[in-house]
Amino acid sequence: MTLLRCTGLRQAFGGVQALDGVELELPAASIHALIGPNGAGKTTLLNVLSGFLSPDSGRVFFDGRDVTGMAPHRLAALGIARTFQQLRVFRELSVLDNVLLARPRQRRERILPALFGWRAGDAAGHGKTARELLGFVGLGDKAGEPAGRLSYGQQKLLNLSCCLALEPRVLLLDEPVAGVHPEMIDRILGLLDQIRDQGRLLVFVEHDLEAVRQSADRVVVLDQGRVILQGEPEEVLAESEILEAYLG
Repeated sequence: MTLLRCTGLRQAFGGVQALDGVELELPAASIHALIGPNGAGKTTLLNVLSGFLSPDSGRVFFDGRDVTGMAPHRLAALGIARTFQQLRVFRELSVLDNVLLARPRQRRERILPALFGWRAGDAAGHGKTARELLGFVGLGDKAGEPAGRLSYGQQKLLNLSCCLALEPRVLLLDEPVAGVHPEMIDRILGLLDQIRDQGRLLVFVEHDLEAVRQSADRVVVLDQGRVILQGEPEEVLAESEILEAYLG
């Protein structure tokens, strides 16, 4: 079943056509990798799918509903979560509090109470879920530590747990394994497999082709804002001419 679909997406920045008629159908319970050279439109596509950009033309459909141009917080409430290449954590807050701040449907969902008074009301249930998510990504023993003390790879795991705290059906991930050591790459990719097996759709941008080969069910190659090839990893990554021309 197609969960996320886009048709005819176009997005320009001045004279640069970042997206040029992108069309994709992405089913639930699958992992899709977006690859291509710098400037191919990969992150722009994630920004459009997550509501951080409204396309110049084209449509985005989530579970059959037209969500084109919908604000990021509304898409998050519907079930589309997003991570960024630049890590976004509250460094002075504890690891646990970072996840708690991401939890939806809290009674005091305003900024000051969220920052200073989240333990009131339904905090026990949210705290239990947050601790379970930290345990899932392997940060259970770090719950009370300031997030700024985590290693870079651990902060990647924290970002992932914050995404999961939104209870998403779709996760859009911008370079989830970039800049981390091989052991952490394997750990993150293993988590992505488990999340996929929970019935969720994952779409990630990545330059590490071995990570793409290991984790993706499908690979989409973008260049100059266009989809030039898509298919199973072994099929796409065997196209030596494509890899040489578009990925260096």
